[in-house]
Amino acid sequence: MKKWSGGILIIALSCILLYRYSYNCIQEQPKPKQSAYDFFRNHPSNISQSRNISSSAKVSGVNVTEVHRPNVKPRLINVEGLSELYSSVNISKVEKKTFVVWPYLRSLLSRSDALPETAKGVKEASVAWRELLSIIEEQKNASNNGNANGTDRVKCPFAVSTFDKAVHSDGRLLELPCGLIEDSSITLIGIPNGKNRSFQIVLDGAGFSHEKKAPVILHYNVYLPEENSTKEPVIIQNSWTYEVGWGTEQKCPRGRSKDAILGLAVDGLDSCNEHLVRSIMEEHQNLSNPIGDKRIDKSTVHAHVGGNFPFIEGSPFTATLWVGLEGFHMTVNGRHETSFKYRENLEPWLVNKVRVTGGVSIFSAIAKGLPASEDLDLIADVEQLTAPTLPKRRLALLVGIFSTGNNFERRMALRRSWMQYEAVRSGNVAVRFIIGFHKNSEVNLDLWKEAEAYGDIQLMPFVDYYSLISLKTIAICILGTKILPAKYIMKTDDDAFVRIDEVLSSLKDKPNDGLLYGLIAFQSSPHRDKESKWFVSNKEWPKDSYPPWAHGPGYVISRDIAKFIVQGCQEGDLKLFKLEDVAMGIWIEKFKESGRAVKYISDDRFYNAGCDLDYILAHYQSPRKVLCLWETLLKEQQPICCE
Repeated sequence: MKKWSGGILIIALSCILLYRYSYNCIQEQPKPKQSAYDFFRNHPSNISQSRNISSSAKVSGVNVTEVHRPNVKPRLINVEGLSELYSSVNISKVEKKTFVVWPYLRSLLSRSDALPETAKGVKEASVAWRELLSIIEEQKNASNNGNANGTDRVKCPFAVSTFDKAVHSDGRLLELPCGLIEDSSITLIGIPNGKNRSFQIVLDGAGFSHEKKAPVILHYNVYLPEENSTKEPVIIQNSWTYEVGWGTEQKCPRGRSKDAILGLAVDGLDSCNEHLVRSIMEEHQNLSNPIGDKRIDKSTVHAHVGGNFPFIEGSPFTATLWVGLEGFHMTVNGRHETSFKYRENLEPWLVNKVRVTGGVSIFSAIAKGLPASEDLDLIADVEQLTAPTLPKRRLALLVGIFSTGNNFERRMALRRSWMQYEAVRSGNVAVRFIIGFHKNSEVNLDLWKEAEAYGDIQLMPFVDYYSLISLKTIAICILGTKILPAKYIMKTDDDAFVRIDEVLSSLKDKPNDGLLYGLIAFQSSPHRDKESKWFVSNKEWPKDSYPPWAHGPGYVISRDIAKFIVQGCQEGDLKLFKLEDVAMGIWIEKFKESGRAVKYISDDRFYNAGCDLDYILAHYQSPRKVLCLWETLLKEQQPICCE
């Protein structure tokens, strides 16, 4: 009986082991390779199907807030608008090449720990996508009916003005159909008439029909000086969104505290012109005494401030509001008066119209330096600018360029300059622009036509908010590992000039694995100032410092790191972080913790703030400077900056 019992036990154990082995084999079978065009089918991608989607976590608003426990992977949730983005549409196979990374991004957009603006960006992109498809269909039908011009379109203009136009009853002066870009300006000529003792200059944002109210990108409120009054004149700047309401007011003059006098720099300019208050204080105190030790005659201060205030009742003014890198700047009668940092997700490209209300008479208004798209029918060298056919072998380098929809001029400058390197034209290096949807249908249509013409644009399934740029980084990694396999992957911006020949030459003696190459910050801390563009809360990053990371204008990673990032982000093993260059450093730190070696190679020739001799990369280069750098390289055969 004991022999039988022992035999039965052995047989039972063998069956259990055989079952577990068979189950593991089934689990480890490679999944069928997903087509790049499966996103047009109305179902989740293979990655999404591998986990349950919680219907109770449907997102209909802007943000999803969850408490995440350590070592617990995020769930996949339903995001409003995502199904519409990924539904089947009738476009050609050539047109679908603009969307080849979409299937791989779907699981990231559905993560329960997604970046804060993901739900909003996806929902708005689904509306923009639907509008774009409708316009494309109308134009196709018009073309088939013999109408070459199709439907009437409002082209993206270089300038708009109020000449020969009446002011609308709501105070609307200018329509800006394609938003603003860096160096755009709005100039107003008028006279304060004293009505209500104040007037307002308002930059309204673009909005969709389903939105209750469009955002206010900048509200510029001027309170005029009053005779025989103790009230000081002041300029108040603010912004407004439906979700948050009014933000923190920024007043100018700010008062008489030490912090107010020091000011806050925006693009190197004072956020408020305080020279007047500063001079008065210096008259009433010794240099050795701190501010506040001496009493200041308020009436004297008011007289000086009022007398030098830029806006006076009955006095004509010329005010120019211009777009900088970090914020809006106001110059009145040739003197800088105020600067206002861009608020999160209220960037210049969103501006849709200019309104002026209250006690002011406007004689003329003009906006210039606007994002005007190229007329493709007039470009003679389109073939030379089109992305070349790539060889059926691994690329030496894939370059992904962050851009926004209305930066037409910047992209054209790159196509006519460093994208003409022989390594790019021969197909050894591929260059692609990574761009999200715009909230303006005209911009999206022009972007679509640009993508058709040049074949170098990858459109993202979300609206182009700054807080979502880390998703673009992942998209570049997907592109360089899944779609256009490359030995190295580089990220850069559309205002950067890259010497591709020098990048390739420098990579020859660099390791093939575990590489981060660029201008590396080895010691840096999170910005805790809520007004900072790079603000990071303790919840988002509780540590006092970041791991090493390379400055965003340009860096290179090896293929193995890119593969690790794609897999880790899709499977929920890697944390999503809103600052893309720091996020890359955080992910590489995880790569290192997994037991693999990392080579951090810093090169000072990657200039993250300008240009210098012997550069590999020059940042903050306008389209004019980009073309100048290229012409200088061809002529002088050496890198010389164009200042």
